[in-house]
Amino acid sequence: MELAVWEGLFCLLPSLLVLLLSLGLRWPGLHCRMRSAARAAGCSLWLVICLILELPPDKKRMTQTEEVRPPDVSSGSGQVSGGPRLICKPTALAKYLLQSCSSLTQMRPAPGPRGDPHLQTLSGMLGEGRGGGRSFSREHLLLKDGGVVALDWAVGTVSAGMFWRTGSQWRTEHHLDGKAQGGFTATPPILLIIPQYRGGMTPHVKALCRQAMQRGFYVAVVHSRGTAGCLMTTARLTEFGDPADLEQVLVYVHSRHPSSMLVAVSEGSGSGVLLSYLGESGSGAYLTAAAAVSPVLLGQLWFETEMPPIYRCGLLFPQKLQLSRYKSSFDGILDVDRALRSSSLRDFEESLFCSPEPVPPQSPRPHAQGLSPSAVWALGERAYPAGDWGSYWERNEPLRDADDVAVPVLCIHSSDDPLLPAASSLPISLFQNNPYFLLALTERGGHCGFALEHQEWSDGAQARESGSWSHAAVLEYFRLVADFLRLEERDLLGRKDLVGETSQRSRTNMAAPRRRRAITMRRTRPQAAELNGADSEDRKFAWKRSYTR
Repeated sequence: MELAVWEGLFCLLPSLLVLLLSLGLRWPGLHCRMRSAARAAGCSLWLVICLILELPPDKKRMTQTEEVRPPDVSSGSGQVSGGPRLICKPTALAKYLLQSCSSLTQMRPAPGPRGDPHLQTLSGMLGEGRGGGRSFSREHLLLKDGGVVALDWAVGTVSAGMFWRTGSQWRTEHHLDGKAQGGFTATPPILLIIPQYRGGMTPHVKALCRQAMQRGFYVAVVHSRGTAGCLMTTARLTEFGDPADLEQVLVYVHSRHPSSMLVAVSEGSGSGVLLSYLGESGSGAYLTAAAAVSPVLLGQLWFETEMPPIYRCGLLFPQKLQLSRYKSSFDGILDVDRALRSSSLRDFEESLFCSPEPVPPQSPRPHAQGLSPSAVWALGERAYPAGDWGSYWERNEPLRDADDVAVPVLCIHSSDDPLLPAASSLPISLFQNNPYFLLALTERGGHCGFALEHQEWSDGAQARESGSWSHAAVLEYFRLVADFLRLEERDLLGRKDLVGETSQRSRTNMAAPRRRRAITMRRTRPQAAELNGADSEDRKFAWKRSYTR
């Protein structure tokens, strides 16, 4: 009998422990202590994992940027501790963004393990995004040299309207009020997303697609040749800073949607192509605004910087796997065997795009053998491999033509980014002196992570929907740039009307002065010479000039 009682108690012991634990957790004091103990245990376990993976500990790599705050430009009111800081030249656009863009002045990073830079970076590289359920409609674009790039259009219904494809055209259906969600006009803007250098649909890209569609954008993800299942029809890969393919994509999208505003955002190393395009195109760029999340601003430095083994393998393995699929096609043109044996990003890139051996003058140069003469002429020097590592970066450095950029560019960078060089290497002088470049520098965020704590933003959109501050900041930045340009256009038209009215009055009545109508303007009245010059300028060029005043 006694043995049976003890056996019964022993069987009920797990249930009793669960009951006692549930009762204890109802006590606030014990509940807080249990949470603290679990958090401490999780942090200790994560530190052990970081030591095993040779990951540097989480530390705020604060730099001298705290001492180089541009004059008259601050982080704005309402900035919280650890929030972003905008580094830029004090232009009219920068001041407008500081006054109106709450995302650039407020950021509440995720606490605890969710805010760890390595965890955010690894989850973005290895995890499956919650936007994976979003369906895409792929469209292939044939390039001038015979290559093929892919456009993945995010398909779905947004509150502003819905779009679908019939035949070869995109059709839209909007509400009767003519306004789209997010404050845009009846013609929704088109957001082009440029993934990492070697392609792929990361969880961050999927989440950005979902949130952009909710805010009234039409979204297309640009996949370069041979990436993300895109066809490889030529024996030519895209160099790090070669914007030729992106330019043809923008020409195509603009021709199909001439009334839509085009904006673009890059993820990580995809900034090499985006910034190169903006520099080479100058004022002729098809983009109205651009943004770069965790951008690679100094390409050569990034390729030469040592990174932890897990990140190096995570970046090299997909590229080697992709190259091995087309090994037979590249034999005799690229040094595929050397690239597959490489153990660093520099060795891999150098083996594919650099040819240190001198080529005899009479022999055909490599890389041009598989291209037509017209394609070779169109590509120019890019039809042939670079002579060495230094000459490769002379034509592929993202900021090589930064002085020619005529489109506002917002760069978002975190000081604890484990994939990029230390924040002390950032070209701060570029953002201080160039009116088109803006830098939002945060203390925490990892690489393309910027996870947020669960809260509601002032506009009603919940942060938990995307979980990334950079997504909300980029989309709000695009909306405000569109509003700023609309105000500048209205102001320019008002100045032109003022010039016409003044000249007409001077011709009709030179003697008797008449009482003039009061005119409300945002700036002081310009001189007559300035008005005549502004009247002869193109409207688009005048918008661009407005950024620098």
